[in-house]
Amino acid sequence: MKKIEKISAGANYEAVSVGKYDDLSEHILVFGPGVEIPGKVFIGEALGSRGIEASFQLMPPGMSVPFLHTHDQNEELYVVIKGSGEFQVDEKKFAVNEGSAVKVSPNGRRSWRNTGTEPLIMLILQYREGSLTQLASVDGAIIEGDVNW
Repeated sequence: MKKIEKISAGANYEAVSVGKYDDLSEHILVFGPGVEIPGKVFIGEALGSRGIEASFQLMPPGMSVPFLHTHDQNEELYVVIKGSGEFQVDEKKFAVNEGSAVKVSPNGRRSWRNTGTEPLIMLILQYREGSLTQLASVDGAIIEGDVNW
């Protein structure tokens, strides 16, 4: 089973790597006794995150999540990095492709499947609904100082 690699850390950051996208299938999420999900890796704990959970998922062609699920407090943002598939949210089904992004509210009943001929690779972000108070264009600030490449 592949492990998350710590790249660097400092007072104000943590950096990790899960490896190449094509090797995501080497990660295995142990979800419970007898329940293992190959190609799924959560990175929030490795990053020491306190405001967001993040995971990568590689789903082979023809595979699907065999259940619907919801969350108590957290929205999820699914970003398709590679491949194509289909989402179901509540009773609605729709296609997704590389570059697609899907935001699902906590109560949204969701599942997805790979309908393509190559692996479906997604970055999945999970965060508390309503926690964002400013968009990045308002929250960010350019500061004085030189970038030292």
